[in-house]
Amino acid sequence: MYSSASFGSRASKLRSPEEDGWRDTHVRIEGPAVRRFIELFQDTWRRQACEGELAALPDIDPDSLKPPEQGERLVAVIESTAEEDSGRFRRAFLGAIEGATDSVHITMAYFVPDPGMLAALTRAAQRGVEVVLVLPGRSDSWLTLHAGQSHYDELLLAGVRIHEKRDALLHAKTAVIDGVWSTVGSSNLDWRSFVHNDEVNAVILGREFGAAMERLFAHDVEQAEAVDPDAWAQRPAGPRLKEWLARRFEYWL
Repeated sequence: MYSSASFGSRASKLRSPEEDGWRDTHVRIEGPAVRRFIELFQDTWRRQACEGELAALPDIDPDSLKPPEQGERLVAVIESTAEEDSGRFRRAFLGAIEGATDSVHITMAYFVPDPGMLAALTRAAQRGVEVVLVLPGRSDSWLTLHAGQSHYDELLLAGVRIHEKRDALLHAKTAVIDGVWSTVGSSNLDWRSFVHNDEVNAVILGREFGAAMERLFAHDVEQAEAVDPDAWAQRPAGPRLKEWLARRFEYWL
């Protein structure tokens, strides 16, 4: 499914994900943070009762634990499981949005914000922060798609700018805030990720990495369709009914 280019052509016809490809983002982690990812993999392997022996954890180079030099990035690994405290990443994300002073740029595959996340995004826009979302214009889950769209009215009214990507199936879950706080991981902005799933995200602090994330985001915006607030307010009854129905199930999506 990922054999097609992740960045599709804006002019491409809407075909199947297998034909158009998926738009995703991955990050390569090096240094001491790698050990935590290995520990999480091994823990999940054991909790799921998978068969096979696991390799021993690698030794950590003492030099890798030294404080980073100026200009290097800091990496935090934030995991959550349904059995334990599943709100770690949500709290970190909320805190970053609430503290934003310039920009909140989010690319999200599955977007069904809970009331707290919705309020944080609208407050940020209302205090003058540039809040821009790149969201799917089509999805492999129509309930999730329309449940997310049911929140557009409130977001657009607050000044949030929304762009929908239609040329490929969006699967990225990334954000960059104030050009310095970035995240790449598995968590979506929906109830399932925050309450029901095992998830892991890398939060990276650094302007160099943030600049790379901003360039990636700008490319996504360029390849997406802007949602016009006036046109959205005039959408037909059919989509509104789908949004109303999908909202009823958003906790389980």
